[in-house]
Amino acid sequence: MIDDEFKVYLIEVNTNPCLELSSPLLARLIPSMVENSLRICVDPLFPPPENFSQKKHILHDLCPENKYELVFDEAVDGPTLEEIFKEKANVIGKS
Repeated sequence: MIDDEFKVYLIEVNTNPCLELSSPLLARLIPSMVENSLRICVDPLFPPPENFSQKKHILHDLCPENKYELVFDEAVDGPTLEEIFKEKANVIGKS
């Protein structure tokens, strides 16, 4: 993650990200997490058909809604970020 001063922060590192359903809790959480991730990444590019009804594949779904939080939207925040990069480049170029 990068802050407004362009300082980089490492959020998380996984040496072996495992999606094994090794416990009842993980068996309920992981499929929901994967489904939400695909909705965020794939659905905007390939929207489901108009009459598509989303089936719940998991009984008693622990996370029925998407619990992700959007922290950056390029369409909204991109132009502002480009201006900041240009300003920083000008300052660096003058040094």
